[in-house]
Amino acid sequence: MTDPLNVLHHQAATRDWGPADQAAARGRLAASADAASRRTLRTGARYFQPSEHLVNAVNAAIASRSPLLLTGDPGTGKTQVAYYLERYFGIPLFHYQVHSDSSARDLRYDFDAVAYLRDAYLAALPVRGAKRGARAAPPKRTDPRYLHPGKLWQAYEHDGECVLLIDEIDKAPRDFPNDLLQELADWCFEHPFPPGEPIRRGERPPPLVVITSNGERRLPDPFLRRCIVHHIELTEALLGRILDAWADQFAAGLPRPVQDRALARFKEVRRCLERRSRPPSAAELLIWLTVLAARGTTLEQLAVERLDQLPALECLIKDHEDYGHLA
Repeated sequence: MTDPLNVLHHQAATRDWGPADQAAARGRLAASADAASRRTLRTGARYFQPSEHLVNAVNAAIASRSPLLLTGDPGTGKTQVAYYLERYFGIPLFHYQVHSDSSARDLRYDFDAVAYLRDAYLAALPVRGAKRGARAAPPKRTDPRYLHPGKLWQAYEHDGECVLLIDEIDKAPRDFPNDLLQELADWCFEHPFPPGEPIRRGERPPPLVVITSNGERRLPDPFLRRCIVHHIELTEALLGRILDAWADQFAAGLPRPVQDRALARFKEVRRCLERRSRPPSAAELLIWLTVLAARGTTLEQLAVERLDQLPALECLIKDHEDYGHLA
């Protein structure tokens, strides 16, 4: 039976992952974990290269303290902008990841219904050692033990400058953006347990709000009017800056001439797919370069005539039908 770890790309691999090389394979396994750790959002902020237009948009958002809405295809670095600001200014980041069932309340606070129901159940049980029928006092729904501040609440109560990231807002129900209009305009919201004091920034500076959208649907006009909007397009100039920033990370297994050649072939793949399917993004470029470096890819292996013969092409192609567009 064929060893699945030995079935690689149609081109001959430069490293053997078969059972006879298990000790070396374990070493490469550890090396791959290190490479992955360098691609985290917080670590990747060291290599982020904002364009002049993006810098202008960031400065406009800071000057006006308006939310910065970043649009663009997945993998163009929208989320990375918030982590770049965190690193650049040396201030905390509060990251809220939007989901399909998110509501504006989730950004404000979370009510621990499970803990409340558990305590209510326990309170209904007879108290051991007490008089017959005695019960503990039932918990109050307004008990602060069941209330967990959300990222917006945490950002408002942070003592000093901070970044608030609302990531992929277009995933949420349509009412989500409009439900945040007052919070983002007045920097406050009502406490969920009246008559509690409103949650507000007060004399503290408002957070630098970064909002990202993959453009899956149009956001409401009242929300857009309150934002500084910038679209990040994956241009050839941006790809070049990305490679320049990350070049040293691949130098050991992928000399710079090979990196440059890989970038040129990557652009060819994008041009072939941009009108037919979803072309690979910057995030996929970094993954592809990581794999090419791990395999010790040479210039000759990247000089194949047909794009569908490039090594590790599975890092770039997400739809099997797209292989036919590269032939």
